[in-house]
Order: sequence, then structure tokens, then C-alpha cells
Amino acid sequence: QAQLVESGGGLVQPGGSLRVSCAAPGFTFSNYAMAWFRQAPGKEREFVAAIAWGLQNTKYAASVKDRFIISGDNAKNTMFLQMNSLKPEDTAVYYCAAVRSFASMPRDYASWYNIWGQGTQVTVSS
Repeated sequence: QAQLVESGGGLVQPGGSLRVSCAAPGFTFSNYAMAWFRQAPGKEREFVAAIAWGLQNTKYAASVKDRFIISGDNAKNTMFLQMNSLKPEDTAVYYCAAVRSFASMPRDYASWYNIWGQGTQVTVSS
């Protein structure tokens, strides 16, 4: 049973940085497209960033582009989201997602992904 396990969330001050991780111990990481989504209280889940199989191509939401970086380590079966210049509006539960796909570009909608983690809380506050 493939599963995803997020870690690294926490409390950070505005302008600070945080890195969240997503471990994928149950499958061959390099055969999957991976993504991060987030959900703030009272809001719908929204796309943050995604990376295609083989870690070749990435896609970002406009709200995080130039501040967040998605990356992965095939040897460790782990995906990362480096978050810089954090803002209070980045506060949310961050979820990682995966789908077995060799599409050259990852998709930015949740229904494309069929494996989800439990989420990790990121709070940006002074």
C-alpha cells in the first residue's frame, strides 16, 4: 500500500523560511508525479507546487512562485518544499500528493492525484 508521510511543519515568523518533507516509502518515487497542496481554515484545498516524474519539470501557483521551491531526492524517495519569505496567508495544512504518471508536465488540480498524505501544519505568525 503506497503511502505518503509529511513532516517539517511548524510555527515560523513572517519573512522566515521552513522546509517540509514528504517521504514515499511504499513505491518507486521516480515513476510518479508529486505535488503539494494546502488548505487554510474555511477555504478549499489549493495547489501549491508540483514536480514531474524524474524531477524534470515543475509548476507553481502564482502566489508562491519565486518564494517556494519544490525538489526531490530519488535515492531517498523524498520530496521537499522549501518555503521562503513566508507570509501569514501561507498558513495552512500542507498535503503532499502523488500519481503514477510519465506526463512531461505535472497537473495543478487535486483530482489528478490519487495518493495523499495526512498533512502537516504550517503557521506563519509573529
